[in-house]
Amino acid sequence: MELSILKSLLNKEFYDNYRGSRCPAKIFQKEYSKIKTMIDEAMQKYQRDLTVDEVEGLFFSADPSMTTAQKHQFRMTFDKLRKEQAIGHDVAQDILSSLFRQYLGEEIANIGFEYVNGDKSSLEPLRNMLDNYRDDFIPDVSVEWDDLEIETLLNQNDLEARWHFNIPTLAERIEGVNAGHLIIGGARPNTGKTSFHASLIAGPHGFAEQGANCIVLCNEEGTHRVGARYLTAASGMTLKEIKVNPRQAHHRWNRLKEKIRIKDATGKDMYWVESICKTFNPDIVVLDMGDKFAESSSYTSQHEALKSCAIHARMIAKEYNCAIFYMSQLSAEAEGRIHLNQSMMEGSKTGKASEADLMLLISKNPPVDGQEEEDYQRHINIVKNKLSGWHGYITCNLNYHIGRYEV
Repeated sequence: MELSILKSLLNKEFYDNYRGSRCPAKIFQKEYSKIKTMIDEAMQKYQRDLTVDEVEGLFFSADPSMTTAQKHQFRMTFDKLRKEQAIGHDVAQDILSSLFRQYLGEEIANIGFEYVNGDKSSLEPLRNMLDNYRDDFIPDVSVEWDDLEIETLLNQNDLEARWHFNIPTLAERIEGVNAGHLIIGGARPNTGKTSFHASLIAGPHGFAEQGANCIVLCNEEGTHRVGARYLTAASGMTLKEIKVNPRQAHHRWNRLKEKIRIKDATGKDMYWVESICKTFNPDIVVLDMGDKFAESSSYTSQHEALKSCAIHARMIAKEYNCAIFYMSQLSAEAEGRIHLNQSMMEGSKTGKASEADLMLLISKNPPVDGQEEEDYQRHINIVKNKLSGWHGYITCNLNYHIGRYEV
C-alpha cells in the first residue's frame, strides 16, 4: 500500500492535499522514505505531475556514490512502482491517516521513554510536537454532507410540523412540532402543567389521534393521577361521570390508549430515558419533570447539571427522531405574572433555554382581592421559537375538570 501512496503522490493535485508534515517521509519504511524525499524535492522544483521515470532519473543522479547493490535494489523498487496503480483519494486518506497516527504515536512514545529514563525534564518537547502536528493530524472520518438544494430545503422545512397543536390559538402561531425538536414547558405549581401535555396528546385532535406514539415518563405525580388526567382529556368526562357511564368512556379511550404509554420514572436519569427511546421508538416523549432526570453529583452547581440534562434531552430527540416535551418548574419570580421570560426557569440560567427549539411557559391571571372562584384562564407565553419565529402569548382556558386546554 505504501507504493500505491507513492504512485498517487506523483499527481500534483493529490500531492498538494498531503504535502509537508501531513505526509512526512518518515511514515514510510526506509527505502520508500528516500523516494518520498525525492518526490518532495521534485514537486517543489517543477510544480507539476511527475512520472516514475522522472523521479528515478532524479533519484540516481542525486546520489552517484550508491553501490551497485544499492542501485539494483532501488531499480527493483522503481520497477514495482511502475506496475503499481494509483489509488483514490478516499482510500489514500484512510491509509495516510493510519500511517501518520502510527508515526506520531511512535514519536510520542520515544519522548515518553526519554522522560522515563530521565533524559528530559520539561514538557516543552512534547508540547512543541503536538503544536507542530495539530493541524496536520488526519482524522479517520468520513462525512456525507447534507443536501443544500433549494427543493430539498423547502421540502424539509415543510415537514417541520408533523404533529399539530390542538389548541387553535397556539396553532395559529406555531403549527406543530416534529422529530428532533426539544420543547421546554414551564409553569408555577398548580397552574396545569400535567393537564397541558395531557390535553395536547389525548385531547380532541391531539398527537395521539394524529397517530403519534407517545411516551410519558413521570417522576413527580403518581402515574395513576397522570393517567387519570389523560383519561379525562381523552373522554371529555370527569372521573365521576366515567364511573357512572364507563361504557362511553371506554369507547373514546380505547381509540387512543394504544398510542399512549405512561411509566413512573422516579430516580431515573437521562441515560435511562435514552434507553427507553432507543427501545420503543416513540414520536412524542414527555418528561414530567425534566429537571428531575438531571444527574447533579458530577457538577459543582445546579445550573450546570440542568444545562447538561437539557443537552442530553436534545441529543436524544435528534438521535432517536422524536419530539421531547421537557416540563419544568418556574421560579418564584413568575408568581402572579402573565408575561413570562426565559430567565424565570427554576434553577437554570440560560442553559435550558439555549438548547430549546421552543419554550412554552404557562401563566395565569394574578389573584384579585375578594375573588372567590378560581380563574381558569391561562396564557401560553412563547418565549423562544425557532420554528416560526413568533414571540408573545396566546390565551386559552383550562377546563380543570377534564384536563383540557380549550378556546
